[in-house]
Amino acid sequence: MTPHISAARASIPPNLVSVSDYAEVAKQYISHPIYEYIAGGGADQLTLCRNRHALDKIQLLPKMLRDCTKGSSALRFMGESLRHPVILAPVAFHQLVHPQGEMATAQAASSLETTMVVSTLASHKLEDIAQNLDSGKWFQLYFQQSREFTLSLVKRAQAAGYSKIMVTVDASLHGIRNRAQRAGFVLPEGIEAVNLRDRPPLPQKTLAPQQSIIFQGMMTEAPTWQDIAWLQQNTSLDIIIKGIMHPADALKAQQMGIAGIVVSNHGGRALDSIPSAIELLPKIRQALGPDYPIIVDGAIERGTDIYKALALGADTVMVGRPQLYALAVAGALGVAHMLRVLREELEVTMAMMGTPTIDDITQDTLYQSDY
Repeated sequence: MTPHISAARASIPPNLVSVSDYAEVAKQYISHPIYEYIAGGGADQLTLCRNRHALDKIQLLPKMLRDCTKGSSALRFMGESLRHPVILAPVAFHQLVHPQGEMATAQAASSLETTMVVSTLASHKLEDIAQNLDSGKWFQLYFQQSREFTLSLVKRAQAAGYSKIMVTVDASLHGIRNRAQRAGFVLPEGIEAVNLRDRPPLPQKTLAPQQSIIFQGMMTEAPTWQDIAWLQQNTSLDIIIKGIMHPADALKAQQMGIAGIVVSNHGGRALDSIPSAIELLPKIRQALGPDYPIIVDGAIERGTDIYKALALGADTVMVGRPQLYALAVAGALGVAHMLRVLREELEVTMAMMGTPTIDDITQDTLYQSDY
């Protein structure tokens, strides 16, 4: 057991029945600074709160007397067969909450036939995690200052059997994380981004007095559309862009031949005061047409949340924080239980809504109200 976490349970307590239960119980297993780092949003957390509020405003409008005896939550997505439309989002440093880290998460993903997106900032080698993944495995990429090193990560992922590269574009800066700062969060000793160990040292840069540490400093490392085009030319793997919020960016990605996008505000952790992904999803779907692959994330905690996202135009959803909460409480067993709860809640919702398959979930089964 490491100082910043308590030993995870070997069983699921009977009163832990929903995904949000894990968020509360996890406080008993994670140190306060780490919990605040995981749970917190950017700045005043307006976007973090809006993510949940936007989902809560949407109501369901069920259709009765439909035959649901041949129902299923399975689907085909981007050339792969998914048992259900829930994907584990890329999340850094799983060892913050459990000694086995991403290895345990991968074990859970495999047991529930769930695609896992492994973070560049994982606390285990991407090759080792891949060996634990029998289900879908995708790799999330943060562009590095060295294109050569960036490409080496992509090549390692391809060699390890990852089928897609998910490029995160909305977190070139860390954002203003006041909640984590107030809690005194620092990365504990022994936790590191092991896949970046061989990263070449950053060159020393001297700024002129009139230059900005942000614009002329940090943002010189941020990727641009030109970098995306370069990556397309240097890998045969499907590329997904994560962090798209503006319909114009979604259209540009589609026109460039990007395989798919994630409509996401980084869980409210990056730029504050922006809309929720779920609010922008219908406009982006309308802009891209019915067939372009779209994933959405942000405050997905219930099967009804998944249903709402699919009805508004998403093909699949990703969950981020819940996997860490579940991992902290009960290790691989907790993550597997969390995924099973989401899948079963979705299937209950589909059955009660009279929509037995994913294709049956349409926007006319939603009712939006300001109540």
